[in-house]
Parts: sequence; structure tokens; C-alpha cells
Amino acid sequence: MLKRLFDIVVSAIALIFFSLIIFIVSRKIAKNLGKPVLFRQKRPGLNGDVFEIIKFRSMRDAVNSGGSVLPDSERLTPFGEKLRSSSLDELPGLWNVLKGDMSLVGPRPLLVEYLPLYSAEQRKRHNVRPGITGWAQVNGRNAISWEDKFKFDVWYVENQSFILDLKILFLTIKKVFLKEGISGIGEVTMYPFTGNKDKGNDESTNI
Repeated sequence: MLKRLFDIVVSAIALIFFSLIIFIVSRKIAKNLGKPVLFRQKRPGLNGDVFEIIKFRSMRDAVNSGGSVLPDSERLTPFGEKLRSSSLDELPGLWNVLKGDMSLVGPRPLLVEYLPLYSAEQRKRHNVRPGITGWAQVNGRNAISWEDKFKFDVWYVENQSFILDLKILFLTIKKVFLKEGISGIGEVTMYPFTGNKDKGNDESTNI
């Protein structure tokens, strides 16, 4: 109850406090990338229930001659890269927190298609609401492997506390200023998760 109350109060205050910045960023996105300004996508949340996450759009809607979406490296513009490195693209997610789809702190909501790829241990990340930031984000973000990312997520689920949440929020602010761990090695974002079959994990359901 304390965590949810904290989420409501902080997200509501933050939406008001950042309202001018949200307006300015919206105008710049419309000018640099066009409309729509917001990126919307279905993501699994608490207990794997699907919700619609909203973020500021940071990539061009670009496809190849066959109609397939181009790789992130070809769609991410210098403007979009600055938006992501500053974490300003996450501001609309405060609305998801206010609604109760997300929390300020928790495992990041990943793609719906990853759901059948998790091991039983990795699936524990859905025992709590997903967060705008989390223990994995302050311990490497996209610069760490999927295996390590899931270990950090599960550790958070099993050790969560209000004090830990405050620590993660403080470390997140520090990470934003230092702009650490934004991309995976050799990637502009994070390489896709393909399951645990290469690890020989019997609990994986993607075999």
C-alpha cells in the first residue's frame, strides 16, 4: 500500500512539474520526427497481464522496399538518440504509473513475445508491477546481458522494500546524468532476447 501511494503521489506531482518540458519535447518530436508524438505498444505487466505502455517516440517510421521495419540503428536519429540518453522519452510513462499499470520502480516491461521464452525463475519478474526504472537499470541497463538483467530483476522481486526503491530512484538520477548503459555492446538499444535454449535451460518453453 505504501508503494502504491508513493507511486500515485510522486507520478502526479512529476506530471505537473514536468508539464512544460513534456509540452516542449512534444513540439520538438513533431518537428523532428513527425506525428504521432507518442510511442504506444502492448507490454506484459503484473502477472503477465498486458497493458499499453506510452513513451515519447524516438525513432523514425522507416521500412525497406519489402515493407519490413528497418533496424533500430537505421531508424534512430541523432535527435532520438539525445532523447533516449536523457531519458526524457520515459516521461509519458508517469501516466502509466498513475493509472496503476506500472510502478516507479520495478523490472522494465519487455515485449509480449518474450513471455513464452522465460524460464520459471525469470518469470518471477512479473510478480510485481513493471517499473520506469529498476535494479537492472541502475546495474548496467542495456550494457549487461539478458541473463544478468533477469537475475537483477528477480533479486529485486525477492528483496523489494521501500528503502530499496528510494535507493534505486537516487541511483537512477545519477545514471541519467552520467548517461551510462544506454546501449548494448554493438547495438543502439538492446539486442533481442531469444530465450534460454543456448544455455541448455530445461525450464525454457521456447524449444
